[in-house]
Amino acid sequence: MILKEVFAAQQIGFPILSILIFLPVVWAILLNLIEDDDVVRKTALVGALLELLLAVGMVLNFTPGVSDIQFAEHIEWIPMAGVGYHLGVDGISVLFIPLTTFLTLMVMLSSWSSVKFLPKPYLTALFALEATTIGIFAALDLVLFFVFWELILVPSYFLLRLWGIGSQRQYAALKYVMYMLSGSALMLIGIVLLGLNYYNMSGTYSFDFPTLLTAPVPRELQTLIFFLLAFGFAVKGPLFPFHTWLPMALLEGPVGMSISLVGLKLGVYGFIRFAIPLAPEAAKEWFWLMAGLSLIAIVYGALIALVQPNLRRLLAFASVGHVGLAILGLFSLNAQGLQGALVLMNNLGIATTGLLFLTGFLYARTGSSELSAFGGLARHTPRLATSFFIIGLAFIGLPGTSGFPGEFLILLGAFRAHWAVAGIAVLGVILNAALFLSYYERAFFGPVTRDAVRGLQDLRPREAVVAVAMGVMVLLIGLFPAPLLAMSSGSVQALVERVERGSAAQLLQHAN
Repeated sequence: MILKEVFAAQQIGFPILSILIFLPVVWAILLNLIEDDDVVRKTALVGALLELLLAVGMVLNFTPGVSDIQFAEHIEWIPMAGVGYHLGVDGISVLFIPLTTFLTLMVMLSSWSSVKFLPKPYLTALFALEATTIGIFAALDLVLFFVFWELILVPSYFLLRLWGIGSQRQYAALKYVMYMLSGSALMLIGIVLLGLNYYNMSGTYSFDFPTLLTAPVPRELQTLIFFLLAFGFAVKGPLFPFHTWLPMALLEGPVGMSISLVGLKLGVYGFIRFAIPLAPEAAKEWFWLMAGLSLIAIVYGALIALVQPNLRRLLAFASVGHVGLAILGLFSLNAQGLQGALVLMNNLGIATTGLLFLTGFLYARTGSSELSAFGGLARHTPRLATSFFIIGLAFIGLPGTSGFPGEFLILLGAFRAHWAVAGIAVLGVILNAALFLSYYERAFFGPVTRDAVRGLQDLRPREAVVAVAMGVMVLLIGLFPAPLLAMSSGSVQALVERVERGSAAQLLQHAN
């Protein structure tokens, strides 16, 4: 798997990925020079919109259907250690950058009037979260990737601790950071072992992803590296049984945190970007373990979510099931499963985050996310109820919505891998639909349980913009998934071929 690179200077004429990473940082500094809070919000909105337009421009200039690294930038950073500032995107990573900028813009609109405490630092933290997230998706040097992976904890911690809505938000923030650091420590060891393996072969250090792909890793070392990387990504996912930080963080945190918690599956991305291609034989060998954990996550997440009276906790446990489904697609290790996982990850960025936005609107009106605070909402907030239903259909993967192509491809890939595995996954998908429809019926069509519900205001203009934007994305991706699949097809096929070559080499070694 030799990746060709097309440099940004040749493709678009300027370092667009660096601009996408550092523009939010510059904009955050600019915000802190402005005194008036209203002007601060408007300025932040302009910056977020500019970032989105740049990301869309990048996608429009992307060449689909090939496995090449595009918009590449490469500068030596720490030459003695073989560490470089290496950025680039391919079909696996390219769509996550506009998704990040889109969600950041939606967060700013949704929290326009709800965040009154220290709005300037709040917006600064959002821009920092956006910059570090884009850095994770664009980094091709593993040390640079790790730097962004760790830096994202800083804005995440402060968003959760200072702007969380629960009484235990400080504990939730500490628990989140400690979990992430424990996963990162082992992941760093795996990264160092990859660099040492390359040194043993060439006499020089390198942590560059395309370079490491050319260096074979001994089978025993490959297994160790796979598990070290997998642990860090599984904690971030989160994949069962490393999920216990998520319900509390989502229950206690602000909607802005939903970007990195459940909207953008950074842990799942780590598997497909680094763990599988750098340790393909180990990924194939330990399919049964990853599939087993995935199936437990799918069924467990759906069953626990089914009995949750709190909407945020319901979404948290359902997200655990969705991570399991995405991991199952990845470790099917065929083109259908891998592409399905990528489409599902993009859908969850829209559907799950969209439901969290609407949950935040309900919380602002009722002061609660508990089912007992709702009942009969559809009669008094019809636009909010309609938006919740449309986005929820994508959440459960109904045909015609953005959730269907990914789930269908994952199940197809799982059937190719093993029919029994796919059968259990189908059960989880059915349970996922049941939990959403059950909650929706009780909250929106049940009897009015509180007099306060009768006086609730429907979607306000800015809230309506968020709901409509999410709904449009749900329908666009659901009805026209081909462009997304074309974007990733070349990179996915290259990854499948690398796994198959690794498996063939392993069989040949055993035969000899």
